[in-house]
Amino acid sequence: MPIARNRISRIAVPATAALILGTLGAAAPAGAATPTGEQTAKPLPGTHPEWATAQADAGAVPDSAPASARIYLAGQDQAGLAALAKAVSDPNSPAYGQFLADDRAKARFGASAAQVKAVTYWVTGAGLTVDATTPHYVQVSGSTGALAKAFGTGFRTYRTEDGLHRAAARDAVVPASASAAVLAVSGLSDTLHKNTSHAVSVREAEARAEAGAHARLAGPDKKAPATLPTVATCSEDGYGSKTAKGAPQGYEKNEPFAPCAYVPSQLRKAYGVTEAKATGKGARIAIIDAYGLATMEQDANHFSTLHGDKPFAAGQYREFVTPDKWTHQDECGGPAGWAGEEALDVEMAHGLAPDAQVVYVGGNSCYDQDLYDAMAKVVDGHLADVVSNSWGEIMHGTGGDIDPAVVAADNQIFQLGAVTGIGFTFSSGDCGDSSPGAAATGVNCQADTNQAQADWPSASPWVTSVGGTALELDDKAGHYGREVSMGDQRSVLSDDQKSWTPFPGKFYFGGGGGVSKDFAQPWYQQGVVPDRIAKTAADGTASPTPLRATPDVAMSGDLVASTLVGYTDGGTYSEGGYGGTSVSAPEYAAMLADAVQARGGRAIGFANPAIYDRAGSGAFHDVNDSAVHNKFGNVVDLGLVGGALKVRLYKIAADYGLSAAKGYDTATGVGTPGKDFFNSFRLPRRR
Repeated sequence: MPIARNRISRIAVPATAALILGTLGAAAPAGAATPTGEQTAKPLPGTHPEWATAQADAGAVPDSAPASARIYLAGQDQAGLAALAKAVSDPNSPAYGQFLADDRAKARFGASAAQVKAVTYWVTGAGLTVDATTPHYVQVSGSTGALAKAFGTGFRTYRTEDGLHRAAARDAVVPASASAAVLAVSGLSDTLHKNTSHAVSVREAEARAEAGAHARLAGPDKKAPATLPTVATCSEDGYGSKTAKGAPQGYEKNEPFAPCAYVPSQLRKAYGVTEAKATGKGARIAIIDAYGLATMEQDANHFSTLHGDKPFAAGQYREFVTPDKWTHQDECGGPAGWAGEEALDVEMAHGLAPDAQVVYVGGNSCYDQDLYDAMAKVVDGHLADVVSNSWGEIMHGTGGDIDPAVVAADNQIFQLGAVTGIGFTFSSGDCGDSSPGAAATGVNCQADTNQAQADWPSASPWVTSVGGTALELDDKAGHYGREVSMGDQRSVLSDDQKSWTPFPGKFYFGGGGGVSKDFAQPWYQQGVVPDRIAKTAADGTASPTPLRATPDVAMSGDLVASTLVGYTDGGTYSEGGYGGTSVSAPEYAAMLADAVQARGGRAIGFANPAIYDRAGSGAFHDVNDSAVHNKFGNVVDLGLVGGALKVRLYKIAADYGLSAAKGYDTATGVGTPGKDFFNSFRLPRRR
């Protein structure tokens, strides 16, 4: 599994502070510029993490110890940025689609020279060195003593489950002279947290399920019964075209073999791309992951050619990678660990929008700051109309909560993209409700979760959160059949080949989603997401006011109804099935690129208001598990794992803590692109 994103310090943040940082479009944001002459010292809530307790105190950090921090700049008008991002994104606003040119956005909302000067004067006066200054932050380093002087707090060492870590002894403070210039500060504690990619190959997932310490199933698999095929078998001509005769009875009688891994041409037909003659021409898609696969363009072209599609034209694919600056490769899995994710993202984007420009931007590591830099590069250079991101993390874990600086800085980038016509899609996760129960057996979960929750950045009110489905193709022609939520329970053939072990199966894999207790309900979800959903957070916490619900939309991504991906590993090109909302996110980014073409090349920007404006219409399939479960519930998989033929039974539409129902739901959002999806973008819409 490619590791997707690391957080440099998951810092405890009080619920009130997180809510303020997370609702930058719902109210005047925390840290907005104070009128000249009224600046006051600014506390930074959450910079003293909850794990830094008196009981865990192991002593002061020496003043001479090296230290560093990143100071994110507030810009000139945070409240105005949020307001304009809303206005240009809302189809019911007179300013809809009136995006700013990049230079105008920078002049109006970017950090001023005076702000940079104020921060520089403050930190150098404390004895720190400025290592880098960008339009978004000032990077500093120096001694711990100088850092303590700058932020008004000492630094101490604390005992944690994974060793000794440094943290601020109390919440840091920015002095009045620089308070109006500072949005947030990261790096004041040194804990490291890794996120998981929202994609996994069928082969790797099976290996984890059989060998993983918390996902082991009783009894070894043996060869298939003589009445089943003796070679790997899948349903080639639509769902259920081959029945697993000879297998023990499962959740239902006569389960079909799992569908063969889908290729882009099948997905294009299923979601109306072929019928609409959409190709994404004139649109641009950016893909952000870490590092870079040296053979990416060659592999994508080979994959396309093998499956009857056009390779990239000259100049249609670009990439920005800096191998000489790559860091943390051991922790992040290195380029090889990210290769499958990158290939999946690029091939899905090109496959569903074959004429769109595609640009790959590789972060220098999977750490948070490097992926932030990749997002900022896309926005600053206006490299795309839509940005696909297939990574994320839990917001609340046993090691503490997400750094509030991450939330504030990411949201600011998303808003800057929105005002210039750039939208971000993020995969919603592969662990159901991301609860400890799901993580106990799920093969693509973060083990350190401590509650059911929506992931970040998927939970941001300023991105399009993309969930997953299991897609059924109706017949050999590949017409859309139906979909259920992405979620699987897994059993294996018993030793005597007469039953399944365990039965019913354990949770294996599922799309992410849920109601986030960290963010108020954004305006575009009002009237679509019912209060019975929006007023109860994923962990069961009741809220007097509605909260942000995820995902917003969904597309095919289930591991059982997998998607084919090909890339070069160790000098050899090979293909295999992949699943995850990592499949869904680039698919939907490509659909938005196709919609840009349908609009005559006019950018959509931040897509959520337009999505919810179309909820309940023919633009979306309303995915409803209960309506189709009796027709699309369970499959037998007969395939090779580790060179041996394995027989497994999967219960479909069995996500952990989530399910699809009529209307909006936290498994599939408002649904998947329907027959009127592209037509709905051809004319302006007003409620």
